[in-house]
Amino acid sequence: MEQENFLQKAGRTTKKLVKRILLIALILGLAVLSFAYWGTYEKGVMAGKVLRVTEKGVLFKTYEGKISLDSYGALKGVSPIAETFDFSIESDQTELIQKLSDVALSGERVNLTFVKRYMRFPWRGDTKYFVTQVERTEKAEN
Repeated sequence: MEQENFLQKAGRTTKKLVKRILLIALILGLAVLSFAYWGTYEKGVMAGKVLRVTEKGVLFKTYEGKISLDSYGALKGVSPIAETFDFSIESDQTELIQKLSDVALSGERVNLTFVKRYMRFPWRGDTKYFVTQVERTEKAEN
């Protein structure tokens, strides 16, 4: 009889402990996931010419772009090194997508303000870099 009582108490205590551990693991998992989703790892500006803005994806439609970053040497007469950089655009920012499409067609030099997220999610974009703002630079007079 005492043995049975002890086993029942131990079983209930174990169930409570397992439930608490699972609840704590769930809360920690959600906290880490939300930090990775909304947290910002880096903020900055890229300058160059937008080469393309596309809508991609089969299951999740995302907007992606590519910018050509021109790096100039310290000495005159040194040819620039062309480097391209991929970025994503949040799909709810239709005004930003239109502005990026316009500057891609015009070929003008722009400054793109971006944020880098901790993780990439398939429904958000192909990269961790998300453009938040486009600033058109003034055209140089010929």
